[in-house]
Amino acid sequence: MKTLPGVDVVVVGGGWTGLLIAKELGARSPLSIAILERGQSHTKEEYAAGMDELKYKVRLRHIADYSKETVTLRHTPNERALPIRQPTSLFPGTGIGGMGEHWGGGCPRFMPDCFELYTHTVEKYGVKRLPEDHAIQDWGITWKEIEPYYVRAERMIGVSGKAGNLNGKLIEGGNIFEGPRSAEYPTPPMKMPHFSMIFAEAVKLLGYHPYPYPAATISQAYTNPDGVSRPGCLYCGFCDGYPCMIEAKSQPTNTLLPVLHQQKNVSIRTGCWVRRVRHDQAGKTSKARGVVYVDAKGEECFQPAGLVILGAWTTNNVRLLLLSGLGEPYDPASGTGNLGRNLTSHLNIIGARVFLDKPMNRFMGGASAGMRIGDLDGDILDHSELTFLRGGNFGAMSSGYQPITTFGTLPDSIKPTWGSEWKKAAIEHYDRWGFINFMGEHLSYKSNFMDLDPLYRDTFGDPLLRLTLDWRENELKLLDFATEKSVQIARAMGAKEITPFAGYQHFDITRSGMTHTQGSAIMGTSPDRSVVNTYMQHWGTPNLFIIGGSAFPQQGSVNPTPTILALIYRMADAIVDRYLKNPGLLA
Repeated sequence: MKTLPGVDVVVVGGGWTGLLIAKELGARSPLSIAILERGQSHTKEEYAAGMDELKYKVRLRHIADYSKETVTLRHTPNERALPIRQPTSLFPGTGIGGMGEHWGGGCPRFMPDCFELYTHTVEKYGVKRLPEDHAIQDWGITWKEIEPYYVRAERMIGVSGKAGNLNGKLIEGGNIFEGPRSAEYPTPPMKMPHFSMIFAEAVKLLGYHPYPYPAATISQAYTNPDGVSRPGCLYCGFCDGYPCMIEAKSQPTNTLLPVLHQQKNVSIRTGCWVRRVRHDQAGKTSKARGVVYVDAKGEECFQPAGLVILGAWTTNNVRLLLLSGLGEPYDPASGTGNLGRNLTSHLNIIGARVFLDKPMNRFMGGASAGMRIGDLDGDILDHSELTFLRGGNFGAMSSGYQPITTFGTLPDSIKPTWGSEWKKAAIEHYDRWGFINFMGEHLSYKSNFMDLDPLYRDTFGDPLLRLTLDWRENELKLLDFATEKSVQIARAMGAKEITPFAGYQHFDITRSGMTHTQGSAIMGTSPDRSVVNTYMQHWGTPNLFIIGGSAFPQQGSVNPTPTILALIYRMADAIVDRYLKNPGLLA
């Protein structure tokens, strides 16, 4: 093994999380920082020719190679887990920028009570109302603590949207159910495509309050606080699952890399597959010494570092901790250990497909161009008489519908599944349908967790990560409620035909939106109940920080990226203002 010259900080992962913390530390300190990314770099020339549906949406060339590393999945601890062989809805990115290069760009904030979910729920409904087998817990921070960091994340990205609650003042046209925000969005809302406007008018008639979805795809030219300028969206329709050809969609490579390239104390290495965090144990605490990785030439290297930051995707963060022996693995039978528990996914379904009798011009749009309603999100709806807790939001998004992957969606009244009659119907309906999307909260349960698989291994011979995950009664009842509401909205939109959500029995990787997989290295105020403190610092290894969705105790109803970025800004302040002056536990 080759030992390399030491650095002050080594960051594992070159996506949103890793690049943001490196940018912040690189700009605000003289620390030498090395970013290790297992994928490769991308070029503007590559992205300029990026409207390749076959490459990105069908063959998924931007996704990690499942033949080298994947995860295994089972529903209960009594089952044998099987490896996921092909990308279906679990999409770990690869390369500089990670999945942030191909994300949809949804930039909403979590509801304020998400951060104190256990306390809020018990105070309002009583402890007996909590689901059996739940593992719900507070995050250890409040809305007031995280809100200023949301603002910083939004300004860095240039989020387009409209405030609905500005310093406590409700503003019509925005999301009046959001938490009070201290600043308006950096750029105005995106233009609204036709289908989204039909949805907005329909939900108004039903008494709801539509608002434009906050988007990382900016509506007009914008220069962020770091001096990075980007143009406004052209609504080409090739957005979700694609890199942006003109840089209107905020991606790590067009938002963070321009700053990092100017920082001489930051280096980026590609083709680096990190396998272990090396550490020394001294009693109950340990000290991270650096990371072991295999470089692009296949040589094993040890990178010494004074500070180690894991900024990979959720599953990779947790797997690295387990492989490195950093923390006590969770045992669902005894309830001991914290590393691996509180695995959550995301309730993200097509509540109803809506078939209309007029064209929608749906080839135009942007991934987060659309209207949503927050009237049924979180605990806005009183759940005293309902059979489930929490809620979600509904929307009609107009991301742009490409000809290969969306062709052939037909109402149930069309019976042929091939041949000339099917082709004729598919062409007729291609521009005459859309869908109502529901995104709901996923509560945490004791029997949903991650650990190492005893049978299956990756290309280096290391155990794969095993996911034990299934839906519970609370989530299934919430989805039944959401499907009923989606159909009601579809009728109000004047739908000619409606195809409602078919429902779940068990967690199905081919249908469930696992792109937002959270938990298993969760944050909290005590090492008895969490892996990291509220500054993302490992309880037992103070010079190790773990950032990203792995810190979430449970999943909110909306996309997690803005919350992840806000937590990183908060962590960066703590490292620069406190840790570097007096290394040790921050909590």
